[in-house]
Amino acid sequence: MTGPGRLGDLLDIELPIIQGPFGGGLSSVALTSAVSRAGGLGSYGAHMKTPRAITELVAELRRATDRAFAVNLWVPQPGEEHRPDPRELARHVERLRPYYDELGVAPPEPAELGPRPRFADQLDALLAAAPPAISLVMGPPPSRAVVEARRRGIILIGTATTVDEAVALEEAGVDAVVASGSDAGGHRGSFLRPVRESLVGTFSLVPQIVDAVSVPVVAAGGVADARGVAAAFALGADAVQVGTGFLATRESAAAAPHRYALADPSARHTVLTRLFSGRPARGIVNELVTELAAHEDAVPPYPVQNALMRPVRAAAVEQGRAERLNLWSGQAAALAQHGVTAADYLATLADGLPGGLPDGLPGGRPVGA
Repeated sequence: MTGPGRLGDLLDIELPIIQGPFGGGLSSVALTSAVSRAGGLGSYGAHMKTPRAITELVAELRRATDRAFAVNLWVPQPGEEHRPDPRELARHVERLRPYYDELGVAPPEPAELGPRPRFADQLDALLAAAPPAISLVMGPPPSRAVVEARRRGIILIGTATTVDEAVALEEAGVDAVVASGSDAGGHRGSFLRPVRESLVGTFSLVPQIVDAVSVPVVAAGGVADARGVAAAFALGADAVQVGTGFLATRESAAAAPHRYALADPSARHTVLTRLFSGRPARGIVNELVTELAAHEDAVPPYPVQNALMRPVRAAAVEQGRAERLNLWSGQAAALAQHGVTAADYLATLADGLPGGLPDGLPGGRPVGA
């Protein structure tokens, strides 16, 4: 490969490497813009933001870089509109009462469990702000969004955890598909079948999706060094998406306890859990996950469980309590480089590209603004 490839051509980026988007306050403008300035595609997870905040975010990212970047949203899942009645809510609160008491926080008021920002409103605001790329997880884009994105010149990226999902995304009109293997950290994006039936490893998933769709395919999950990049391209991927590795860089918004955990041998042990948000997500096994493991199927869906756990997560960060924090991580955290800049880490990943680091990006020095 002598250039950025099909995805790079679509987005006018030098390196076909995407920084995975992080939700829950882990994204930062500093990280997104640093990756983009260094030649990759920086991404920002905006699923918790209001439409107005999304508009402001895109403007802030444009001030930080004149290179391409992506903003990510979550597609709603069936059943998430349900709100527990007072008796049901009381049971969920009592399950978490020991953690509220231990950390010295109060459970959220019922009003705080109300509807999160509506996806349709978030998407409208994002389309109006017209970032270079929009990525979605957990479902295909609405047809109206595809039409509007094409009118505005926005690249749409969908996320698939199975071959069937990749085909559905292409049929829906996305410009590229992220093949997200079960190795990946954070929230699982399965939407056609239950997550437990969609746990295909990255290096089994990528070549099957490459064979099934005609749009560019991005390998995600278990890619954290140049060897993973090289393997992904050998299997036919047009690009790679790296999440956990960038979470460990200086510019990420991960809290200190989370960073320490990613660098600890305990990061070798991860699990899919609904306990922190109500949606399945891969993270490092800690005491809270172990203590509440029997309640995995009993916790309410997102966003209720997410709201119930918010005081616990916030206090755990403030008090440095990694054993009570959601430690999102993929299965290759041990291969990441901890405490380096995003640009330097991106340069080491680029060593795995066919042809290596392109001319004009020596040592990962930023290009453009």
